[in-house]
Amino acid sequence: MVAVLLCLGAGLSAQNNGAYGSYSPYSLYGIGEMSRSGNAFTQSMGGVGIATRNRRFINILNPAAVTARDSLAFMADFGLSQKNTYYRQNGKNSANNTFNLNDLVMSFPIWRTSAMMVGITPFSDVGYDFSSQVDDDIIADTGAIDYNASGTGGVYQVFIGAGATFWRRFSIGAELDIFFGNIEKLTSTTLAHGDYRSVNSGDKLNIRGTSGKFGLQYEQKLGGDISLIAGATYRLRTNMKGQATSFNYGTQSGVVDSVRTEIIRLKENGLKFGDELGIGIAVRGGENWTAEFNYVRSDWRNAGMDAVNGFAVKGDMDFTASVSHSFKAGFEIVPNRNDVRYYLKRCAYRGGLYYDRAHYKVNGNPVDGFGMTLGVTLPVWRWYNGISLGVDFGQKGSLKNNLVRERYFKFMIGFNIHDIWFQKTRYK
Repeated sequence: MVAVLLCLGAGLSAQNNGAYGSYSPYSLYGIGEMSRSGNAFTQSMGGVGIATRNRRFINILNPAAVTARDSLAFMADFGLSQKNTYYRQNGKNSANNTFNLNDLVMSFPIWRTSAMMVGITPFSDVGYDFSSQVDDDIIADTGAIDYNASGTGGVYQVFIGAGATFWRRFSIGAELDIFFGNIEKLTSTTLAHGDYRSVNSGDKLNIRGTSGKFGLQYEQKLGGDISLIAGATYRLRTNMKGQATSFNYGTQSGVVDSVRTEIIRLKENGLKFGDELGIGIAVRGGENWTAEFNYVRSDWRNAGMDAVNGFAVKGDMDFTASVSHSFKAGFEIVPNRNDVRYYLKRCAYRGGLYYDRAHYKVNGNPVDGFGMTLGVTLPVWRWYNGISLGVDFGQKGSLKNNLVRERYFKFMIGFNIHDIWFQKTRYK
C-alpha cells in the first residue's frame, strides 16, 4: 500500500490546497514535515539567525537575541508564505500550491537590558492526497478498485521567551515552547462492484507537548564598526503527550460494519520530540552589513515514532527516524540607511544558501535538500517599520532510489511593526 501512496498517482494534475500548511509525500511519516524556522527576515538569509543581533527586527531563532532592541520600543512581526511545488517520480509529474501562516510574534522590554517575546509559528505540517486505480480488466470479478490516501493537519508551536544582556557583550535567553495540533491520516480501498466490501482505515492524532529552549550570544568588537558574534541554542528532548486513535471499518452497499477503534496514550508509548542543537557565527559591520553561518542538528532516533500506528510508515517505502543536519549561510547589505534622496539605498537586501538532511531515511537512504534565498525589506513611514519580502528556490529528494523529487519556490512576506510605547510624557 505504501508504494501506491508514494507513487504520485496516475495522471495527477496541478492542485491548489490552501488548507494544507504543506503538501509533500514525505509528510506521511511521523508528525509531518518540519517547518522551516524563522520569519521572513531570517528565512531570506538562508535561514540563519542563531548569531543575528539586529535591533530593527525580531529574531525568533535564538531567545538571547530578543535583547538586541531599543529599550523603549514595542515590536511585532506577522508573516505569511505561499509555496509552489513540482513533483517527479518514475516519469510521473505533479504540482501543488499551498498557503500558510509563517509567524506571529510580539516583543516588549522588561527592565534595562532585558526583554521578552511571545508568538506562534508552525512546527510541522502534514498534507498529501494520493490516489490510484487498478483496471477492472485485471480483476474482472470485482470491477475497478480505487486506492486513496490523504492526510491533513500539523503541529503549532507557541513560545514565550526572555533574555538579558550582561557587560554589553554577553546575552542569554530562555524560552518555553508549547506544542499542540491535530493530524488526520486516512486510507481507503473502494471496490466498484457493490457485492464486495470496501475497506477504510485511518489515524487521528491529538498531539501536545512542552519543552524548553536556551540560547546565548557573545559579541566581540574587532575595530571600528566591525564585530564578531558567536551564538548557540539548545532545545530539550521532551515527551509527546496526547493520544492516537486508530480505526478501520468496512462498507458494503451503504452498510458500515466491522468497526475497530484503538486508542493509545502517546506518553505511555515513549513518543518524544527530538532535541535540537544549533551554533552560529556572524561578522557585522555596524548597521550596514552582516554575514553569518549556522549549523543545526536535531536527533529523532529515540522519538519512538517508528513503532506506533499513525506515525510509522512501513512497507515498500520504509521510513526510519534519523538525525537531521542543516548548514546555512546568509548575508544582509544596506547601502545607506540615512539616505534622504534615494529610497532604494535605505532598503535592506539579503541572500543565502542552505543544505538540509531530513530527520528520517527512506529505505535506508537519506533525503537531502538544498536551496537559495533572496529578500528585501522596504522601509515604511518612520522608525523601523517595514515590509519584508523573500523568495526561496529549492529542491528536496531526488530521482534516485525510488524517491520523490520536489522542486519548489516559496514567497514570503513579513510586516515589521515598530513604535515607541514606553516613554514617559514630560510636561514643562
